[in-house]
Amino acid sequence: MDHTMCSLMDADLKRALDDINNTTDLLERALKLAGLLTSLFQNRGFPLVVVGGSAVEFYTDGGYMSGDIDLCRTSPKAIPLRVMQEVIAELGGKGVVRSWEICGLFVDMLGFLESETVLPCRELQTPYGIVRIIPPELALVERILVACYPYSEEATVTAKKMMAAALADAAFDWKEAERLAALPSFDVLKEMLTLKREVANGN
Repeated sequence: MDHTMCSLMDADLKRALDDINNTTDLLERALKLAGLLTSLFQNRGFPLVVVGGSAVEFYTDGGYMSGDIDLCRTSPKAIPLRVMQEVIAELGGKGVVRSWEICGLFVDMLGFLESETVLPCRELQTPYGIVRIIPPELALVERILVACYPYSEEATVTAKKMMAAALADAAFDWKEAERLAALPSFDVLKEMLTLKREVANGN
């Protein structure tokens, strides 16, 4: 068992929850809670990764706010419902299985992560553990698909924010993003290239 996690479980869990509850910045609060959740489940042998709108929220530094924390497990091994309920009970959460409210934020456990990319997840350090996030290349392509099919003006704004974050990211792998966008499961390469030009030109 991780020594840091032992210390947190034994002495600091209430302090962590108090800190998260008293954090007024919603992005910072979400990051802290994601770190705490990740640590608690990792300690039980279930590594998690942030996906969906939550990933976009973290990559855009709150330019887009999803309103919840979306998590997937990275192992095919299912998390027993008992384990999930025990963790949520420790955190004082409420709600139904796989969907809870904790520290004023909604948390959804979405299941096993099926990823079309071999790129590693990005990691963010928080006061309560390391948060792993799906690669930004995958997050971008997913957002473009959601924006285009069916067309959504609101989702397009979000896709533009994610594109702006990608353009500002020196480590972003554009070749991999184009490969993903061209896959039959997405098929949005043309739309991605168009959006890239628009955002690069300030539109």
